[in-house]
Amino acid sequence: MSREIQDEDRTGKELIKKEREGRRKEGKRERDRRKERKKERRREGERKEERKK
Repeated sequence: MSREIQDEDRTGKELIKKEREGRRKEGKRERDRRKERKKERRREGERKEERKK
């Protein structure tokens, strides 16, 4: 294989790796956001319960 083709192949693989990493980080952020919303809803529910008492 010529040097140019090897370089192109390598950059393609690096791009794919970066894309995957980006998606992984994006997924983690989304999960974190969902957890925060869940906690917030629970807190609001507890506040409502206290008001009823």
